[in-house]
Amino acid sequence: MKRATLGLGQDKRLARKSDFERLLREGARRTRSGYLFCLAPRTEGPPRLGILISRKHAAKATIRNDIKRCIREAFRHEQARLGALDVLVRPPYGARPGREMRERLRVLFAELKP
Repeated sequence: MKRATLGLGQDKRLARKSDFERLLREGARRTRSGYLFCLAPRTEGPPRLGILISRKHAAKATIRNDIKRCIREAFRHEQARLGALDVLVRPPYGARPGREMRERLRVLFAELKP
């Protein structure tokens, strides 16, 4: 059975607290259009994504989930260009999920270099 190339399986997600802390402490920071990207190159493997979002970003959980969905969707489409890289994304406060957010994030992911 062939694996989906645009999937976001467990090997493409940052899940451990230590990974998030490492990126926040040691990762290269890039701020673009209000989004904070913390980057750390890896020696091999697929790019991995982590998302930091709190109630300050959106009070309603449904809005926060939609924002995360937009970030994941943009990452899925641009992951082939990233190479072996860990990426932590924090959206700007007051961000609104939607097509414009996904398109903007795709551009921002395409510009990332460790």
